[in-house]
Amino acid sequence: MKTALYPGTFDPITNGHLDILERALDLFDKVIVTVANNSSKSPLFSGDERVALIQEIIEDRKYANASVVRFDGLLVNFARNNQAIALIRGLRAISDFEYEFQMALMNRNQAPEIATVFLMPHERYTYLNSSIVRELARLDGDYREFVPPSVYKRMKSLYPTK
Repeated sequence: MKTALYPGTFDPITNGHLDILERALDLFDKVIVTVANNSSKSPLFSGDERVALIQEIIEDRKYANASVVRFDGLLVNFARNNQAIALIRGLRAISDFEYEFQMALMNRNQAPEIATVFLMPHERYTYLNSSIVRELARLDGDYREFVPPSVYKRMKSLYPTK
């Protein structure tokens, strides 16, 4: 069984993230969405809340070969512990490439047996990221088309209409 990890902070998970997940599910027998804590970011949702939201989406969409877990630590160690052969990374634009390239090379240095697979989302998601969604929500913009309904409902409870 070929397992891949799809790591990220997913704060919140967007339809762009889900597009990448669906592409990865077509390529691998199993995909583990790994929700990371990023100390350089101030998350809207706790790690447990993000895991719960993603789990609900996985169940609603019946992604039989997907799961979600929270982790801390070195990603390649987590990948080894879960017998993953690949790390899934989304590339939206050239601006993503430099950071992702550096991370892929460092991961290869630490674990040459684990590949990094870059997937591009559908073009309608190339400008979309979690920060933009959070900002739209904070400023009472319309972000309904960018996130799954369950995420939208949860965000609306945090940012009621002004």
